[in-house]
Amino acid sequence: MEKRYEEIWKSSLAKRAGRLKRSIIRELLKVTQFPEVISFAGGLPAPEFFPTREIEEACRYLLPIKGKVMLQYGPTEGLPELKKFLAKKVRKYGVPAVPENILLTCGSQQALDLLGKVFINEGDRILITAPTYLGALQAWRLYGPEFVTCGMDDDGVIVEEAEKVLKEGPVKFMYMLPNFHNPAGVTITSERREKLVELAEKYDTLIVEDDPYGELRYEGKDLTPIISLKKERVIYLATFSKTLTPGLRLGWILAPECALSKIIQAKQGADLHTGTFVQYIVNDLCQRGILKAHVEKLRKLYKERRDVMLESMEENFPKEVKWTHPKGGLFLWVTLPNKVDTKKLFEEAKKKKVAFVPGFAFYPYEGGKNTFRLNFSNTPPDKTREGIKRLGKLLKEEL
Repeated sequence: MEKRYEEIWKSSLAKRAGRLKRSIIRELLKVTQFPEVISFAGGLPAPEFFPTREIEEACRYLLPIKGKVMLQYGPTEGLPELKKFLAKKVRKYGVPAVPENILLTCGSQQALDLLGKVFINEGDRILITAPTYLGALQAWRLYGPEFVTCGMDDDGVIVEEAEKVLKEGPVKFMYMLPNFHNPAGVTITSERREKLVELAEKYDTLIVEDDPYGELRYEGKDLTPIISLKKERVIYLATFSKTLTPGLRLGWILAPECALSKIIQAKQGADLHTGTFVQYIVNDLCQRGILKAHVEKLRKLYKERRDVMLESMEENFPKEVKWTHPKGGLFLWVTLPNKVDTKKLFEEAKKKKVAFVPGFAFYPYEGGKNTFRLNFSNTPPDKTREGIKRLGKLLKEEL
């Protein structure tokens, strides 16, 4: 295209488009597509464990009898039978859910974008942990908030730091990933969950509870969801991406009716409704007990992969390096001495055909220079051992 036409297009962009940035992880994944690269970078479920046969069976069974409905437009709120299943499913964890308070979305990433569209004004303060989920930052940055941060330790969010931020001024909502945090891998303790709800009451704010990994627990007992402690102040997000397949693009929001009605209106303007075909397939897998059996299978398989990575790190990483020990989920977080820049380290790792995500990607402004995230779910044990060995050698050279 001629330069003058490029300038016309650029000058026509909305001011807010200047806030848009490419996903760092998406860019990194381009580098890791080569088969010789052992990648711990993406947050990917293992494709060899996808329930391909079961999905094919569902298609063969449903299309002859439900095809006219499955291939038609559907209600914005989602398939009633699936919403009923989800409400019943989460009630066993103590979540006060009813189908009327559930909205099915195109993955939980769309849920994050809808929340930004409905709730965030330019300049609103959003309380997040440092680090936090990159996708949330990317979804909300367009709406011009100020991200204010508090730290974490092995027990999750440090509530004293959160309260310090809340004292400094109003916060629209606190964004929390309570179970097996992405990227940190830590879980918020029951005591701190209760304290977060107390802070929301004391400082009159809300909580967005993002729970994509909660079902993938490999040890210990399930903890009480934050929404069950104070449903009036919490919006709960979940997804099928990690428990079935991300390609189905199906997530859901549980929220008070007064909030959900506006989120539904925003979704109508975005895509009318989530794919009817996908909802029918997922509902069939849920109703026949396939989802439950598949999750139990994943827990065993991913636990093995986590354990292999942790054991390999103990054997190969220098003593100056620290890392989290997640009890579930897909990730762990590595911290190096302050002098190390993991963005530069990533360039060296590429030469050794191993990849990770530098920690700076998970901070809204600055931070995480000496940290990085590792994913253990997508790599078979033999490749994990080799990849960690390569990475350990690189770290020893660096230190």
